[in-house]
Amino acid sequence: MKRLILSLALLLTLSALPSFATIFYSKNEAMELVFGKNATVENLALFPDDKETAAIQALTKAPLESGMFTFYVGKDKDTIIAYAAIETSNVRTKPETLMIVLTPQGELSNVYTLAFHEPPEYLPSAHWYEKLYKRPLADMELSKGVDGISGATLSTRSALTSIRKVMAFHQIMIQHKGL
Repeated sequence: MKRLILSLALLLTLSALPSFATIFYSKNEAMELVFGKNATVENLALFPDDKETAAIQALTKAPLESGMFTFYVGKDKDTIIAYAAIETSNVRTKPETLMIVLTPQGELSNVYTLAFHEPPEYLPSAHWYEKLYKRPLADMELSKGVDGISGATLSTRSALTSIRKVMAFHQIMIQHKGL
């Protein structure tokens, strides 16, 4: 009986803990935010071979979890407006989902947080992301002049890894191949 009471007390305590999950934008809302209402959005599925995978992992400084990567390509008529990718990764124990936007030339132009499930104080601000815009891929590291956020080091590391991955895919699979 004592065990049952302790179990119920634990269950009630856990259910009373705050939930931090925040969804900021749906995929469709984010696409409209990035590309506008009148743009055509195409999916560009990329399948790197072993050599490309090794090059992407070297630039990303992290292993790839999948053999496929998808860019969303926004176009106005036949002109590319931007490339965007949706990246989900765990920060500490819970996920964040970012939409990372690149110019047609592959420069970082915007990062939107679509969902963040860690406590809100760990969420990097829009101002922090703005400091990364137009930075070269080689300089997208905390050790290369990117400021960390006190108390949110894991969030900034996770975001930088996602950004490097998207930029590396663009560099290796789009720029080098002339897509």
